Amino acid sequence: MKKLVIVLLAIVAIAASPVKQGFEVGDTAIDFKLKNVDGKTVSLADFKDAKGYIVIFDCNTCPYSKAYNQRIIDLNTKYAAKGIPVVTINANDPAASSGDSFEEMVRIAKQKNYKFPYLVDETQAVAKAYGATNTPHVFVLSKDLKVTYIGAIDDNSRKADAVTKRYVEDAADALLQGKPAPTSKTKAIGCGIKWKSA
Repeated sequence: MKKLVIVLLAIVAIAASPVKQGFEVGDTAIDFKLKNVDGKTVSLADFKDAKGYIVIFDCNTCPYSKAYNQRIIDLNTKYAAKGIPVVTINANDPAASSGDSFEEMVRIAKQKNYKFPYLVDETQAVAKAYGATNTPHVFVLSKDLKVTYIGAIDDNSRKADAVTKRYVEDAADALLQGKPAPTSKTKAIGCGIKWKSA
């Protein structure tokens, strides 16, 4: 009887302990296969010569995402040529945010002339695996998918010309130099991801 009680207590303790969700700096992230706005499936492995990746959970509708839109385009322009492409993912539930439908993603990608993948995470499994909570929410990964930075793009979500710390650029530059990111984690500033109701 005593053994049974101990076993039951152990099971309860395991069940009550929070399940780790999402990656931390130093973890190895997962690759994914998601549909791009051009209808093709894209994974990180498709970038054969990549030296790293800037994975950004983003959306069409969030005012913060809109404020960062040009900065995201600029990040890809600067770093894709150096071997660190930007890959954006929209995990918002279109039932909760109609402006985040796949059709709207296609329209915006064309309108803004995106030169990087804009992928739809229909099941939200990738966002959950990464631990993304906001739009935008950035994960800078090394070539072997080790997480080197998590958080905000920079330190001013409202005004691009008032930025003093460029966290993602610093992390990408450090990655190219084989060094750790000078700042490895910041708070992602943005709208909460619109999760599907259970």
